[in-house]
Amino acid sequence: MTPLQFEELYQTEWQELAGLLAKAFDGKSQDGKHAQIRGERVAALYRRACEHLALARARAYPAYLLERLEQLTSDAHQLIYQRHDFGLASLRRVITADFPRAVRAHAAYVWIATALLVVPTIVIGSLVYYKPELILSVVSAETAAQYEQMYSDSAESIGRTRTADTDWMMFGFYISHNVGIAFQCFAGGLFGGLGSIFFLLYNGAIFGAIAGYLTERGLASTFFSFVVTHGAFELTAIVLSGAAGLRLGHALLAPGRRTRVQSLVHAAKECSVIVYGLTAMLFIAAGIEAFWSSASWLPHEVKYSVAAACWIAVLGYLTFQGRRAD
Repeated sequence: MTPLQFEELYQTEWQELAGLLAKAFDGKSQDGKHAQIRGERVAALYRRACEHLALARARAYPAYLLERLEQLTSDAHQLIYQRHDFGLASLRRVITADFPRAVRAHAAYVWIATALLVVPTIVIGSLVYYKPELILSVVSAETAAQYEQMYSDSAESIGRTRTADTDWMMFGFYISHNVGIAFQCFAGGLFGGLGSIFFLLYNGAIFGAIAGYLTERGLASTFFSFVVTHGAFELTAIVLSGAAGLRLGHALLAPGRRTRVQSLVHAAKECSVIVYGLTAMLFIAAGIEAFWSSASWLPHEVKYSVAAACWIAVLGYLTFQGRRAD
């Protein structure tokens, strides 16, 4: 069956479903009264449209036909399952199902982004630890000295820069800094994914160099007790931003039967919920970093215990939350 024959055969059903959805979402009929639609008819047409979409995908029909059916089934799904999900209810669904499901759906990109961040962290960290002078290839001598001061045992507030006087100022700084890194990793995907790869490798190298240098200087306990708690949210968010960027890059390089613009728009829609989720994680990380991680009066053991709970919670959430919705 040709795509034209397929479209002509089921055109009537699609138009009927589209008309019922328009009435339902508009809320009123032509005479101004509240629109009345038959729920069982919408459900039946929705199931049929899903079958037609599956057939169209299997037969590799043109992109315009796939997009029409995807939009139709998406609108019907929203009407049937999410019609009353507004405000807090909609936010709850994103948190409890949509975000972790989207992360799992893009697991391949997440694992690649993880490797791109972790491998240079370990490699560069090891090199700088055994040859501390290599830190000068990454940062200036003045910056290296500033890091030593920021993470020394005598620091009044761990990790605080010289330009910030309060934890609230640091909170704002961390939000700006973390969101900037995540944006680079995500938006870099528009360059065929090369930008995302570069920023993941670069940030991994920077983190590894600083960690290796401070460890060699005997400041490992202060440094790692500082980064380990908020890192559960911050590092995970950076990986997810890189994964979303890689998805955009893949869409541009391998658009399939869509145009590159259509493929990019489709990928952006897929990744939108991941971007929402990782943005929330960055705000959480900034709050922890400014008000918890920087507290020099907290014992390292307490910070490590809380950090373990945070890492278990984050990884468990992304792995298991929303499984029923799958």
